[in-house]
Amino acid sequence: MAGADTITRARLQAGISKRELARRAHTSPAAIVEYESGRRSPTIDTLARLIDACEMGYNITLYSTAARERRNMAGKRLSQVLALADALPHRTASRTCGFAGFRHLMQSQSQHQPPQVTQ
Repeated sequence: MAGADTITRARLQAGISKRELARRAHTSPAAIVEYESGRRSPTIDTLARLIDACEMGYNITLYSTAARERRNMAGKRLSQVLALADALPHRTASRTCGFAGFRHLMQSQSQHQPPQVTQ
């Protein structure tokens, strides 16, 4: 959840005004407006102070946006590859191979298999 949403939700759950939150958090009402609108991002310390002022608990999780972007890009590429595979014509696999010794190799393998027992 973004900082703006977090601050707004905490303030509304606490039932306090932006002015009261600013007073409790020792900041200006204008700063609260900027944070809640998303025009300004609070530091982690400021976010924690604002949540504390709402008398709410918090659990802040930090993550790499670069890693998230790589995962998103990998997911998009996978979707594209799967869509391409679905768009290709489907046919059964060929039992022939282009190199000369393939037939001999297949015949020798079938001769070395143990006999099947049927009941």
